[in-house]
Amino acid sequence: MNRPIVGIIGNAHMISDTYKVHAGGYWCSEAIAKVTGALPLIVPSDPDLVDLDDLMSVCDGFLLTGGRANVHPEEYGEAATEAHGAFDRERDGITLPLVRRAVERGQPMFGICRGFQEVAVAFGGTLHPEIRDLPGRMNHRMPPGGSRDEIRELRQRVTLADGGPFHRLFGARSVMTNTLHGQGVMTPGAGVVIDGFADDGTPEALYIKDAPGFTLSVQWHPELNVEDDRPSRQLFEAFGDAVRSWAAGERPRILKSA
Repeated sequence: MNRPIVGIIGNAHMISDTYKVHAGGYWCSEAIAKVTGALPLIVPSDPDLVDLDDLMSVCDGFLLTGGRANVHPEEYGEAATEAHGAFDRERDGITLPLVRRAVERGQPMFGICRGFQEVAVAFGGTLHPEIRDLPGRMNHRMPPGGSRDEIRELRQRVTLADGGPFHRLFGARSVMTNTLHGQGVMTPGAGVVIDGFADDGTPEALYIKDAPGFTLSVQWHPELNVEDDRPSRQLFEAFGDAVRSWAAGERPRILKSA
């Protein structure tokens, strides 16, 4: 039996400043293959290369990964500043409409870090360009050394809404997570429910209200800890269940567009 296919949204990258590639992190592919149980497929995220209808017909679900580049602030009505960092406009052009279409169809999607932010922006949300500059917030960025042990470190607590989907999934009201992001959600978009917060008030977990399919997304990086962290593994296992259901032809109730 063929495995279901998960499209992993790739990031544009330049090798030696001369050779452009679309790449995805190894640990994302590993988590999809070994925990979700699907075939990982890196998507060249550029609307000039990929037709959205074709992509959605080939894949059974989508992993919206993290990335160095940020969602361009024009997507939420703001001008770009130096604080907003680097951008990947081609990825914006694929992921934002993909998120909206996936939610409408009930096709599973799982957002991580930048992917978490993309889900919010796709439904009209806005982002803070630099979380650590806000009063009372911690520095959520990657530790300076950047070793695998450092980026995997479970150094923040995320508290989850009582009875919400993350609470039900984990069987706990709080979990410890890593944290590797500079930007963060300022205002959630229409239908975006923030279901978990870090101790400093930073949004860390979300889902789409009344969506017919899997829409859980997190600001942290669970793919780095699936081997020995139960909540990280549970996220990918739940995503895998949803992807297999879609691949088997089980279609949820379709939402009507507003």
